[in-house]
Amino acid sequence: MRKLLFALAALCLGLAVGTSAEAADKTIRVGASPTPHAEILRACEPILKEQGYTLEIVEYADYVQPNVALESGELDANYFQHKPYLDDFNAQKGTHLVPIAFVHYEPFGIYAGRTKSLKDLKKGAIVSVPNDTTNEARGLLLLQANGLIKLKNTSLSATRLDIVENPLKLKIEELEAAQLVRSLPDVDIATINGNYALLGGLNAADALAVEASDSEAANAYANVLVVRKGDEQRPELVALAKALKSDAVKDYMIKTYKGAVLPK
Repeated sequence: MRKLLFALAALCLGLAVGTSAEAADKTIRVGASPTPHAEILRACEPILKEQGYTLEIVEYADYVQPNVALESGELDANYFQHKPYLDDFNAQKGTHLVPIAFVHYEPFGIYAGRTKSLKDLKKGAIVSVPNDTTNEARGLLLLQANGLIKLKNTSLSATRLDIVENPLKLKIEELEAAQLVRSLPDVDIATINGNYALLGGLNAADALAVEASDSEAANAYANVLVVRKGDEQRPELVALAKALKSDAVKDYMIKTYKGAVLPK
């Protein structure tokens, strides 16, 4: 009798552990920037729920911790960055992260600070740009596209040291991307990442200039869903990638962000 009771107890324990593990497999823990990435992920929740998956969204205010947390196993995936930034991060930090879906594109813009139009910029005007490698290049290329500077290096690795012509002697200030909107009262103009512009209450339609839809940046800077190398075929992550690329989520982006976020 005692052996039977032990056997039954072991069986119940095994079932409980199995149920718990199965539930854990159905939860997808994803790191994201608050806007628009976390919002877009929430639009995926009904699609994933139909497949039995629960989405747990962890919001981050910077561009470093979501990758650190994914590499360490705290997250199953993240969604906040474009591939050039990911490639640079992997090279700099020795991480092993890969994209599994190209989801959307955020036009990079020049926004007014103390100076309200590009034609009114005066000599010595202050321009703030992102301080991370790929986004700084993106900002500088946008300044060049609008005739404000000329670069000797027109690749995605350009920095302010590559400026060879600067007729207005613009003062380029490198700031953390998350601080660019806050810098506007203290600078003449700023080149700002789309997600931080949205988060800061800026409207892409009010930008002084934006990247052309057929520009190199429009193709290169698509935001990606990222996982650890080796996890590309995990069923729950494949399901998340498909949800992000679904027509329902594409429609959500178009209607919600009115040109500030464009599906790929």
